[in-house]
Formats: sequence, C-alpha cells, structure tokens
Amino acid sequence: MEATGNISWGVTATALVLLMTPGVAFFYGGLVKAKSVISMMMMSFGAIGLVAVLWILYGSSMATVSSPGQFAGDPFADFGLASIASGKGSNVALLTVGYGATFAIITVALISGAIADRAKFGPWLIFVGVFATVGYFPIAAWVWGGGWIMHLGGYLFGAKSGIEFIDYAGGTAVHINAGAAAFALALVLGKRIGFQKGIQKPHNVPLTLLGASLLWFGWFGFNAGAQWTTKGMDGVGLIIINTFGAAAAGILGWILIERIRGGKATSIGAASGAVAGLVAITPACANLTPGWALLLGALTGAVCALAVELKFRLGFDDSLDVVGLHLVGGFIGTIYLGFFATGQGLFVGGDARLLVVQVLASGGVLVYSFVVALIIGLVIDKTIGFRVTSEDEIAGVDLVVHGEEGYALTS
Repeated sequence: MEATGNISWGVTATALVLLMTPGVAFFYGGLVKAKSVISMMMMSFGAIGLVAVLWILYGSSMATVSSPGQFAGDPFADFGLASIASGKGSNVALLTVGYGATFAIITVALISGAIADRAKFGPWLIFVGVFATVGYFPIAAWVWGGGWIMHLGGYLFGAKSGIEFIDYAGGTAVHINAGAAAFALALVLGKRIGFQKGIQKPHNVPLTLLGASLLWFGWFGFNAGAQWTTKGMDGVGLIIINTFGAAAAGILGWILIERIRGGKATSIGAASGAVAGLVAITPACANLTPGWALLLGALTGAVCALAVELKFRLGFDDSLDVVGLHLVGGFIGTIYLGFFATGQGLFVGGDARLLVVQVLASGGVLVYSFVVALIIGLVIDKTIGFRVTSEDEIAGVDLVVHGEEGYALTS
C-alpha cells in the first residue's frame, strides 16, 4: 500500500505539471502579436482538452509495452480505463495515469510556438490528435514504458553491463520530441509575412514573464513528481536543488550572451534562459551532483541564446524558438549525462558507453518525431489547409479564427 504522504505528493505533482501548460500559453501569448494572443493561448488549451481525453481512452495503454520490440502498447488493452478503475490498486494506478497525461499534454502544446500568428485552429487540433497518437504515446513507451530505448544499453553492451539510457523526466520524450516536431511544422507552414530579424516584437512582456514563472513553479512537479512512483521520496532533494540551480544558472548564461552581443540583458532573455536551464536539467535532474547541474544550466542558457538566431541564418520561421530552446536544450541535457552522470559519465568515473546510448536514443527520437510531424503536417496542409490566408494573417488570427480580441478596449 502506497504511503499517504507519497500519494499526496503525487496529487500535488500532477496539479503542478498540469499548470505548466497554461504557463506555456502565457509564455507564448506574450511573445506573439496582440491580435494573435487568443489564438496562441487556445492552441495550448485545445491540447489540454484533446490530449487528456485521448490519454484516458487509449494513450496510457499505448505508453506501456510488454516487450522491447513492440512499437507501442495495445490501445484497446484497457480502453477508457475500465479495468484499471475497478482493479486492485486502482487508486495509485489512476493517479499514475493522471500524472502521465500532463506530460503528454505539455509535449504537444510546446509544438504550437513554432507556428504562431499563422495557423488555423481546427487543423491544429487534428495535428494534436494524430501526433499524440503516433508521436508521443509510442515514444513514451520507448523511453519509460519498457520499449527499445529503455533496453538500448543492454542491446549494445550486454544486459550485465549495467548501462541504461537515462531520461528521468523527458529530455527526449518531451523536449527533443516537441522541438523536432516544431521544426517540421515550421517548414510546412512557412514564414510569417515580413519575417526577418528584429521585426517581430513581444506584445506583452509581463505576460511572458508570468508564463515563465508558472513554468518554473510547475517544473518542480515535472522533475520531482515521479519520485512517488519509483523510490518513494528518496532522492527528491537532489532533484529539487538541481532543478532550481540549473534554471538560475540558465538565466545567467543567456543574459551574459545578450550582454556580450547586444549590450543589454533583457527580461525576455532572462525568462528564456530559465526555461533553457529547466529543459536541460529535465533528463538529468536525478543523476548529477549540484555543481554539474549549475554548469549544465549556464552552458545551455548560453548555447540556446546563440541557437535561437539560427532560424535567420537557415531561413525557417520557428516563431517562438521551440527548436532553439527545446530541441537544442533537450539534446544538450540528454547528451551531457554521457559525460557527467554520477558514477557513469565519461569524466566522472565511467566510460564512453553511456554517451553512445544517450546519443543514439536522442537521435532516434529526433528523426522519428521530425518525420512523423512532417508527414502529418503536409497531409493536413495539402488537404484542408493548415495556414490562414495572408489577408487573415494581416487582419489578425484572433478575430478571424476565434471571433475574439485579447484586448477589447472601450471608452
């Protein structure tokens, strides 16, 4: 029987992670045009509605496999959770399903930032449903549900090697997954009208800072939440301090690069740096000592501050830098473990085997997510259309798509 305190933490952590998706909505909402803020935030809330329903119906069944060779679990194994709701241990089992749902939701919601200011809501929801089903649910099974990534170390180096892929809370399943899919959708929808460096300004900086704060707050449930399902609360202190420290160091890394390059440290940069640090520590939070976590946060903040400029050099319009933050940050955090994971990393008593496993798993998720999202996006775009017309983009997505204004000021 699960301890009451552990269950209470599970409930709290589930609520914290669910709050992160409204946090994404605020974070993204402040960065877009004033006439697109409703559209931007609705993409997150739409993901909450659809992904939660799909997860309860069949997603949680798909996210667990009985053998490493399975692509995903049987979606009809417990459709609608009919068995788990009445079986032995249903209290803990249902709470675990609820906690897992919040991860599925935020993964898909993160993708929306790449197509801000120009996407239709209906096609977005179609993408959400299909990508969750063939993108997130199987990858969750690979990483955490008994799939091939969990067993990759054994495949390569033998079951007795003790080498296992490390992704404690979602560097691959959440951030690399979302970032790769975002890159694909940015290519499908193309550039916004007038896309060039410096032309797109955040319309509401305080809204973005509020979103970053909610994300940081919720991230403690994101990283430390799973402890109640694994080892009780052992190790939660390390996870909390690493999460806290990496985010703080990420701020410093990002604003240092801003200061060097432009002479000013911005509030948007500070918020982005915190998120970059949080992204990077997500896979690594339980397997680094605090000093290495601080270095990871600072390094990722600096690298992501540089990476967000690549879209201008390479010519793709990732509106809100999902690629630069989540794909790059998730990749850094996952690979970093190969060098500095306590007792296993190449520079802290281990050898190169863990690094090989981390690189291969990260690359596999990146390629799969990109290809799946690209196919889904292209099919939607070539059939019902994914992007609003140029006239509607100029007029404002909020009124055209939702019939609402974010700021309806009257005298």
